[in-house]
Amino acid sequence: MKDFIFDVKTKILFGEDQLENLGREIKKYGNKVLLCYGTGSIKKNGIYDDIVGELKKDGIEYFELAGIEPNPRVDSAREGIRLVREHGISFILAVGGGSTIDCAKLIAGGYKLDCDPWNILTGKAKIEEALPIGVVLTLSATGSEMDDSAVITNLETKEKLAFANAHVLPKFALMNPKYTFTVPKYHTAAGTADIMSHTMENYFTLDDCYFQDGVAEAILKTCVKYGRRAMDEPENYEARANLMWASTWAINGLLSTGKSADWSVHPIEHEVSAYFDITHGVGLAIITPRWLEYCMNEETTPKIARFAREVFEVEERDDKKAAELGILALYKFFESLDIPMHLRDTGVTEDKLEEMAKMTIEHKRRNIRGFVELSEEAVLEILRKSF
Repeated sequence: MKDFIFDVKTKILFGEDQLENLGREIKKYGNKVLLCYGTGSIKKNGIYDDIVGELKKDGIEYFELAGIEPNPRVDSAREGIRLVREHGISFILAVGGGSTIDCAKLIAGGYKLDCDPWNILTGKAKIEEALPIGVVLTLSATGSEMDDSAVITNLETKEKLAFANAHVLPKFALMNPKYTFTVPKYHTAAGTADIMSHTMENYFTLDDCYFQDGVAEAILKTCVKYGRRAMDEPENYEARANLMWASTWAINGLLSTGKSADWSVHPIEHEVSAYFDITHGVGLAIITPRWLEYCMNEETTPKIARFAREVFEVEERDDKKAAELGILALYKFFESLDIPMHLRDTGVTEDKLEEMAKMTIEHKRRNIRGFVELSEEAVLEILRKSF
């Protein structure tokens, strides 16, 4: 296990009776709020009314940035920054899932920079300070409520890039599992796949970190147990609560402590969804089993075999056979969530595979040095198998 510093200061308010604390938490940081949310579902399910009611009750002035897209666009962040400057906003409240939270992070970090916020994503500008952010979570998937990174799409340039900065770590996250009861089956499935992918990106390394790997296996087993159940019983509180808490711990930094993880599947999927705007979790589910197949060698097979035995209860004693059965079990699990398991079934066209493989490595600025090293040719092979 390598040396590490683990310092995550997001306050979690978990449960169905936490909304009454919202105003008090916001007032620690400001009294003029930019309320960020997506394409309108919170107005249909009553969450919007709940939150606005609390803001009004506590005398908090608010302005709205609505319509933040899945795979959030840099254009939405630009509009948010304009509103922050125009109205003297002191706090950003993101109500939604990872897309809304990620957009809020770029707004929070970009409002004081004298440049286009896209420069943060390309590395031309660095966030030195940020507005405080709070979260009301409505989707269990990305874990963005308790991490310092964000992923933003630029449709003009066909790029989907990430940044990380400690200044944009949310100050608090209010997590009510009931707020996920109305999430459709498709997005529940995609969210479950997203949680699992975050976990596996940190799990599949050659580092000897028994504790972290045990926690990762618990998160994966939670997804296997509750993913389909949440789809079939959308108001099952325990299913929704377990997935919500799993999503937070999959990516808040704990699983990567002591490791040298270099994520492999995410940079590949980012190119796919940049070109074709597919649902992020679906792309991850499609690519991950093919990536694991590519990774199998004498050095990596024992870890994949452990995954098979611990997560999917594979009883095969031979490591190679166990690993193969584990990958198959993962594929079948994603299938059981009704996820289309080929890129061609999501609107991706074969003629773009080479270009996406090239851009994966170009944006990484080097080969991916994860569970196994991936060159442009390796990425293309994985994409072709995923197609």
